[in-house]
This record gives sequence, C-alpha cells and structure tokens, in this order.
Amino acid sequence: MTRLSDHNLILDTDSYKSSHFLQYPAGTTRLFSYLESRGGRYPVTRFFGLQYIVGEYLTRRVTREDVEEARAVIEAHGEPFPYEGWMRVVNVHGGRIPLEIRAVPEGTAVPIHNILMSCTNTDPELPWLVGWFETMLMRVWYPTTVCTQSFHIRAIIARALEQTSDRAAEELPFKLHDFGSRGVSSRESAGLGGLAHLVNFMGSDTLEALRIGRNHYGAEMAGFSIPAAEHSTITSWGKEHEVDAYRNMVRTFGKPGGIYAVVSDSYDLKHAINVHWGETLRPEVEASGATLVVRPDSGDPPAMVRLAVNALAAKYGTTVNSKGYQVLNHVRVIQGDGIDEQTIGQILQNLLVDGFSAENVAFGMGGALLQKVDRDTQRFAYKTSAGLIDGQYRGIYKDPVTDPGKRSKDGVLDLVMEGPRMVTRAYYTFDTDFPGSLMRPVFRDGELLVRDSLEEVRARA
Repeated sequence: MTRLSDHNLILDTDSYKSSHFLQYPAGTTRLFSYLESRGGRYPVTRFFGLQYIVGEYLTRRVTREDVEEARAVIEAHGEPFPYEGWMRVVNVHGGRIPLEIRAVPEGTAVPIHNILMSCTNTDPELPWLVGWFETMLMRVWYPTTVCTQSFHIRAIIARALEQTSDRAAEELPFKLHDFGSRGVSSRESAGLGGLAHLVNFMGSDTLEALRIGRNHYGAEMAGFSIPAAEHSTITSWGKEHEVDAYRNMVRTFGKPGGIYAVVSDSYDLKHAINVHWGETLRPEVEASGATLVVRPDSGDPPAMVRLAVNALAAKYGTTVNSKGYQVLNHVRVIQGDGIDEQTIGQILQNLLVDGFSAENVAFGMGGALLQKVDRDTQRFAYKTSAGLIDGQYRGIYKDPVTDPGKRSKDGVLDLVMEGPRMVTRAYYTFDTDFPGSLMRPVFRDGELLVRDSLEEVRARA
C-alpha cells in the first residue's frame, strides 16, 4: 500500500467538494464566497489566524504528482475528480492557486453578522476552487474563537483591575495564563490556539505558540512563563517532607525580583498555608525578595481562592492601595483548576466583596481556553453570495423557511464604517474597487500579500 503525501494540498477538502465542478450552471466563470460569525456566545469576534493558514498551506504549489495522487484517491473513494482543472493549475499557473482572498486585518474586533473574509477565483475556468478551499479556510474559526474568548475575558479582568488596582496596566497582560497545551487535539491546535490567546495576554506555558509566533508572525518571544511546581515534584518528597519540598522551591527560585508558583493542595491546602507557608517558611519567603504564588488545585475554585487569599492575608499581611483595596505582601495566588469565564467572574467578585485587589490573583486556563470551543461557539459560516454566469451577475444565497437565522447574504461583500459602526456592504457587481474598505487583499495567485507582526495584531482592537 502506497503512503499518501502529507503535503498534497488538493486532498485538504471534504470528499463531496470534488463533485461540485459538475454542479454549477454552464457558463459560470466567477464565484464569490464570504466568512462571517452569525452570532453565538460573544457579540464581537476578534479575527486571527488566517495568515498562518494561508502561509503554511495555501502558498504551496500543486504538482503533477499531487494531481495524479488526488485523482487516484478520490476516484477510488467514489467521487468524480476535476482532473483537467487541476492540471490547468499545474500547467497554466505553475501550481499556484488562482484565488484572491480579502480579509479584515488580524486582531480587528468585528461585530457579529459581518463579513470577516472573502474568496473569489482569478481564473474564469476554475470558479469551483472557491468552494474547494472552504474546508481549509473555514478552520480560521478556531484561532478566531480562541482569540475572541480570550479577548472578552481580558475585558472582564481589566474592569476588575481598573476598579481595585493601582497597577492595572502592568498586571493585566499576565492575568490569564495558557495551561491548555495538553488538553487539545494536536500540536498544531496547541500552537495556533495558544498564539491566539497571546494576542490578548503575555502569559503561557504552551511552547508551540512560541514556534508559530516566531515563524509566522515575527515574534521573537510571544509570551513568558515562570518556574512552577506540579504535584509530582512536591509529592516525590513524601507527605512527611512536604515542607521540605516547599523549602526547596523557596531556596531554588526565591531570588530578588523573581516569581515562582507552588501547588499547595497535594495533601491539605489549609495546613499548607497556615503552617508551612504561614509560619515555618514565612521568614524565608519574606527575606527572599521574590514573590511566592500559591496554587490551589482542587475543590470549588471560587471558594478555594477565597480561602487562600484570606489565609495568606492573615499570615503575611496586606497593604491598602490608593483605591482602598488590600494587596497581599510577598505572596499571590493562581487558580488553574476549573477556570472558565464564569469562575473567573465569580472569583473576581469575591475579591471585591472581601476588599482585596484583583491583582492578588492570576488564572490558569486549560481545556476551557483551547479546547472547549467549536465552530458553533460563534456560529461561523462560509457561504457563496455572488456569481458571474454567462457574463451576467447573479446573487446567490439560501433562505431556509425552517431556520431564518441561517439566511445567507447575497452580493459581492465588503466591510466598511458607517458612522461609528462597522457594517457589511453589498455590491451587485464584480466591477468594484471597494471604496472605504476595512478589508484588504491578503492572498492572490499563490502569494501571501500581507505579513503582520504579532505586535501589529495586538495593537488592533
């Protein structure tokens, strides 16, 4: 059995797409499709990840060998195959994909129900390519949804910091830490989802995000981490030597100006805080000049954080800031278990009620950040909205009686500002240069036209 290529661009589609070249009306020479969020959990999406998808995949050149391989696989699979069309890509276009993609700049926050990206063919003999690559292009839903969720959580934390902290701008970038790498479906998901989070924050334990950030977004260092203990490193000392495990952390990482995290609930969180951290090791922690971050990792997250903050305040004391809220001396808390948007809100509310600044606590978010999202979280759709058939413009849309919310747009679409609002504008012709557009061409005929840096992406909101 011959091994299939891992890099054959033609095979990166849905099986049924291969029959579509026979289904469009005779005389079809142009198609236009668009991507939008039709609603979902958040009212605004923060667009991200297309640069990676296009640069990593769509810029590859198709070869004759790719066409022959795809033909053999797809025909044996039970589908017809547009052999002459794909050979035209090879022979006429040098293997470059004859499409044009326009999109909003990455990092832009766009209200739902608006166009985010469009795709049209540049070769009138190959209009079906617009639909062939729906499968690949639609995957931008994932980094966009992760980036969107992270963006909205950032706003929740920012409000709490503005209300309770004198150091909101310094604290905010490190308040939501990515713990999600082990909880995703693939290495690529970890990297792309992890980088999507780093559009909004600077803290991450997902090394894959650094690789994609450097290779595809020009980020020398996309995010940062700190030394941290896990249960295996603490419990390897044995229960009777738990305090020695903690002492080792203080002496190894407790350098002036440093910060380190220690999971402290391997046995008894209350005892660990009140006795080990609060009495036995407190002089060393205070003298070290570093910040100890205590991590609860079990129990009800809001209750455990409340317990930890109050217990640490009783042992280490607090300083009241200019806004009247208490800031722990020498220590902080990070909660990394059971964290999602809801528990973050509950924890921050508890801090406010108890009179503590939000800067006392950071959050580590794993599966809920990178994995507990899907295409329907923001109801992403890629639909064809216009065609050129026998030289005449035709609007293309669906309007199902059974679900009016799935009515698709028609027209050659663009995103513009009308007063203070972003709106989708429709042209009923392909002959437009998109005046006042908020979108831009990012890909044409096999070439990535825009390479934004992560810094530029972060600056847009």
